[in-house]
Formats: sequence, C-alpha cells, structure tokens
Amino acid sequence: MIEIKPHRIGRCQVSVPGSKSYTHRTLIAAALSDGPCTVRNPLRSQDTLLTLAALEKMGTVVADREQTIEIHGLNGRFKLCRESIYLANSGTSMRLLAGVAALGEGAYMLTGTPRMYHRPIAHLLEALNRLGIGARAVDGNGCPPVEIPGGQAAGGSVAINCSVSSQFLSSLLLMAPCTQKGMSITVSHGPVSRPYVDMTVDILERFGIRVQRDRYTRFDVAGSQTYRAGDYTVEPDASQAGYFWGAAAITGGSVTVKGVSVDSSQGDVGLARVFGEMGCRVEHGPEGITVTGGDLRAVTVDMADMPDMVPTLAVVAAFADGTTVIENVSHLKAKESDRLASTCAELKKMGIVAYAEDDRLLVTGGTLHGADIQTYDDHRIAMSFAMAGLVVPRVKILEEHCVEKSFPTFWEAWETLYAG
Repeated sequence: MIEIKPHRIGRCQVSVPGSKSYTHRTLIAAALSDGPCTVRNPLRSQDTLLTLAALEKMGTVVADREQTIEIHGLNGRFKLCRESIYLANSGTSMRLLAGVAALGEGAYMLTGTPRMYHRPIAHLLEALNRLGIGARAVDGNGCPPVEIPGGQAAGGSVAINCSVSSQFLSSLLLMAPCTQKGMSITVSHGPVSRPYVDMTVDILERFGIRVQRDRYTRFDVAGSQTYRAGDYTVEPDASQAGYFWGAAAITGGSVTVKGVSVDSSQGDVGLARVFGEMGCRVEHGPEGITVTGGDLRAVTVDMADMPDMVPTLAVVAAFADGTTVIENVSHLKAKESDRLASTCAELKKMGIVAYAEDDRLLVTGGTLHGADIQTYDDHRIAMSFAMAGLVVPRVKILEEHCVEKSFPTFWEAWETLYAG
C-alpha cells in the first residue's frame, strides 16, 4: 500500500518510458525480420517482457541489454516449442502472438492467469479458422488458453470482427506478409481503438512491409514479403503521459511530458486535447506536450479510440463542474479488470456519483474524500487514482505494485511532481 500525499504542482517536466503498444509490435516485427535488429528505448514491463520471453521460446535469439534489446529475426518462421507459453494477463501478448504463432511449426499452447481465461479471443480464432488454421480455445469458451497449430498459414481472404478489440486485426496484419498468398482482410464490425491499428501499420511500413488499406474497412497485404532487419527506436508512451497531464489538470499545475508529439500514431495523445476542452491550457512545443490546469468543466466525449485513458479521464472528471459523459466504452469490461465497474466503485468510495449505462460512463464532479483504493490488479486503476491523492488527503493505493505491468518506474516518476 502507498499513501499519496497532497501536493500543489508548480512547473515540472516528466519523462515516461517507451510505448507499451509500440514495444510489443516492434519486438514481434524484429523477431520476424531477416536478420539482426536493435530495439532502442523499449518499455521493460511485465507485459512486454512476457512477449519477449515468448519470442525466445519460439526460437528467436535475444540479447537483452536493458537500454536496448537485440533480436536476430527468423525470417518469418518460428521454431518448434514443446512447452506452453505463459502470458499472465497480457491481453496484447496473447492476441498478437496467437496470429503470428501460426507461422511456426508444431502446435503452440498460449496460457495465462485466471483473469486471462475470461478475456475474449473468439473472433480472432474464427478468422484464423476461416484461413484454414485450426486454432482453438482449449476450453471451448472463446477465451484462452488457446492452441495454435503452425504450418497452416497460407493466407487468403478473411473477414474479422473487431467490435471487442482491434488487436485481432493487428494480429492478422503482423502475420500476413509472411504467408505465401498474403491476406485481404475485411473488417466486418468496428474496429474499436482505431489508432492501435495505425500503430501496427506504422510498424509494418517501418520494417519495409507494403500495406494497402481503405481506411479501417479493408487491408491488403501481399504475401512473401520480408521484414527488414535494422535499428528501431520506440517512442515515449502517450498512455503513461496521461496520468501526469491529469495531475496538472486537477492541481492547477503545469506538466510537460518530454518527447510526446501530437504527430504520434498513439491515439492516447488525444487526451491532452480533451483536457483542453475541459478548461486546461495545452501547449505543443519542441520538448513535448504541456498541460496547465484551469477551472475544469464537464464534457461529453467519445473515447472509443482512447479506451485505456477512460479511468484517467473519469478521475479528472470527478474534479470538474457538471457531469462528464464518456461514450463508446462498453469494451472496457474485458480489460485487465472490468474497468467500468472498477472505476465507478472506487469513485463512489470517494463520494462521487459515477455509473455505467449501456455504452457510457457518467461521472458527476463533487467533493471527494480519502479512501483505500482497490486496484483489482489493474495498473491503470492504480495510476489513475494516484492523481486524486494529489488533492485529496488520505488516498491510499492498495497493491501498488500492479503498475509493473506497464510502468515499473511509475512511483519513482511520480515523485518528480513533488519536486516541481
């Protein structure tokens, strides 16, 4: 447990680690490449290290030097792995690897924690089946653990339902260039979280893969392409930047997150714009994006493209005048926790009216009081409610180590705010 001490922020600059989403995708692309790759500024967190360990089990040669990770690619073909591959509760690892595992040989068993076994993956398995790949949910319930047979990935045309997760589409896109026939992928529903699709396409193009697309409805990737080995740098994580911008928003302080640009493909960079609509001043400079707090007012906002930032916005909304309506967020029920229920429960514990209905989350600003915050083993709940403790006395974050899933140095970085 950690107690957050109230503090009025002045002006400060904060550095955040490499993007979790970009790190996952870059590691996988490097493992599929035609030679040695150096990945710079990778995020070293529980989730990304699970992906790295899985790639090693699948035959990739890895030299982890902490500041950089060196990977010798297997030219689009993974090796036999006789033991199960444990992915804990990393949904990104599970979904992205479930597709590319079909490029290997033998059968791959992907397992995880009990919570992982409630996270849906059926739509991806169905798409793989339509491509002639005998992927299956071991328990027959459309959730992990899953078994993925290698040697059956020839490519072809397929439709994919992305109403639950855009990662299903990203999984197909990552494997497509290494199939013989390539893939023509039609999105039948969704996708939610569209910027994450843009990140995947960005990584493909950086590694020399050609992708043709019609917005978010159709993607054509020629087969027998080669991921190009080389030197790749992961940009700072806009998701992690949001907690520091939120801290500025509710305290009236000014925080610059270094290295984050509005030109990023990361959709979560848009949270700064939302804070601007709520009354903050937002500045885009050569060093990064700066948010300065102001008199906060409620907004109605579609967060389908920034789902990971919903708990962050909800906590900031608790300090705003009026009722904030956060729309298109029903898919958050299938995250590390049911994030709609978790966020509402902890806001109510602090005296705030918050509830979910249909596809919306509603938060009415008010007077907050201290509470022991249950994190539900969800890193984003812990980091979001840390913001409230900067204003409200006696806010304690239980099981604070859950932040290691995505931001192992979060509490050290948080201390930067007390120096400003």
